[in-house]
Amino acid sequence: QVQLVESGGGSVQVGGSLRLSCVYSGDVRSRTTMGWFRQAPGKEREGVASLYIYSVNGLFDDSVKGRFTIYRDAANNILRLQMNNVKAEDTAMYYCAAGPRIGPTLRKDAYTSWGQGTQVTVSS
Repeated sequence: QVQLVESGGGSVQVGGSLRLSCVYSGDVRSRTTMGWFRQAPGKEREGVASLYIYSVNGLFDDSVKGRFTIYRDAANNILRLQMNNVKAEDTAMYYCAAGPRIGPTLRKDAYTSWGQGTQVTVSS
């Protein structure tokens, strides 16, 4: 019902910034919560940030609080993840997701639509 396409990934040095974008289309009214997840080699996919589309307050994993910001550019149908002061452990494939939940959550099983991912590599 919802199509998601991520972009903006790339290589960045420790302490730098990067902005990821997720262009969404389809029936977003049925997918009221959106989020960003990441998966590093050998690790499980984990929630990074989530946003209820009718709210301005996002939910963040402790590992990125104060460094990342999630927000929605509603006019252009884009969910963004602003990554500041990146760390080596931020290196991962980042996925955009959407689900019908009313309220943000970092539980991956709450999401039903997924993008194909964009790679972020943080180097020193």
